[in-house]
Amino acid sequence: MWRLGPGWRVCGSAVLGGGIGPREWILNAQVPSGYPRLDPDRHLAEIAAAEHLTGPGAGLMTAADVTVYTVAAEAGVTATATCGLGVRGWAAAPAEGAEGPPRPGTINIVVTVPVPLSDAALVNAVATTTEAKVQALLDAGLDCSGTPTDAVCIAAPSPGPAPAEPFAGPRSLWGARLARVVHAAVLEGALRQS
Repeated sequence: MWRLGPGWRVCGSAVLGGGIGPREWILNAQVPSGYPRLDPDRHLAEIAAAEHLTGPGAGLMTAADVTVYTVAAEAGVTATATCGLGVRGWAAAPAEGAEGPPRPGTINIVVTVPVPLSDAALVNAVATTTEAKVQALLDAGLDCSGTPTDAVCIAAPSPGPAPAEPFAGPRSLWGARLARVVHAAVLEGALRQS
């Protein structure tokens, strides 16, 4: 759980609070394998309320153990990853039928950046995070690009009077830092499961 407080924006693919907007908290909730509910956004809102989280927030879910996470940091950029690799594969895989209950999986990545990012840079940060995740999985010797349910949240302070950082690609100052910490966190998490 990240209690960001007011003055933060998040861009991400969270089940609850996905997209770009002001967010005061991020929650990564563990659910059982074969999760049966059809209202995950409502379920996450219930979990947030039970944790006394107020205001707008973002909620992620995984069947992986959320107490087993990895963290990497550099120059104020922090990446936290839960790496459930039970169901992994390539993003552009041929259509397949589901056989049996799915094994726990999902790589959820939450990144905090200490500087405001423009809308375009926030979206670019999601792409950079995904690129670094795939690089880490390959460096761990895994033949996959992730799992079918991976999610990302990028949190950065809301822009003020000064212009926000316009770029977060892997060769920009903040994007390069982001890429390195995501790579380190995911690589550590993937190696633990290999």
